[in-house]
Amino acid sequence: MSFRYDIRLGGSGGQGLIMMGIILAEAIGVYDGKEVAQTQSYGPEARGGSSKAEVVVSDEEIDYPKAMKVDLLLTMNQKALDEYYQDLKPDGLLIVDSTFVKTVPVANAVQIPFTRIARDRFKKEMVANIVALGAISELSSIVSKKAIEAAVLSRVPKGTEKLNRDALKAGMAAAKRMRKSGPPPEADTWENEDI
Repeated sequence: MSFRYDIRLGGSGGQGLIMMGIILAEAIGVYDGKEVAQTQSYGPEARGGSSKAEVVVSDEEIDYPKAMKVDLLLTMNQKALDEYYQDLKPDGLLIVDSTFVKTVPVANAVQIPFTRIARDRFKKEMVANIVALGAISELSSIVSKKAIEAAVLSRVPKGTEKLNRDALKAGMAAAKRMRKSGPPPEADTWENEDI
């Protein structure tokens, strides 16, 4: 039986979800050498409207490129979680941006404040998607850290490589910390995370 792993990234237009999907697919397909398909959709409002990107990974040619039952769901806001949670497999991995997601339906969800880390640590909310990619690479074995870094650096605008590499590493560190000890008691400690 073939291997298939479905990923959905959900949130609002302007949160960089489409770019996240492209980078993740490139990391898995080009740098890690797996079969991959990437699709995306966004509401007519674009910025502020619903947005999602999907990445399907397999060990053989992919005949249907859209995510069906999701193995990994990452949501950057409450609306996306509410809309897509029912598609997550019972043993699937749920990762949420706790900056904007306040009601989580399961206790074992990974809650990391991606947007707040980007805002507080880097003074740029626009790298929250890169922080989230770092967390995905730490929490899931679907993509290697080397591949995700190479894909990020090949896609970001020239002159922003250090910012984006640091954002990626901040996401990895935050996810590693979650895995070891759960969320920090004080929200402010996220900004002091070692890179």
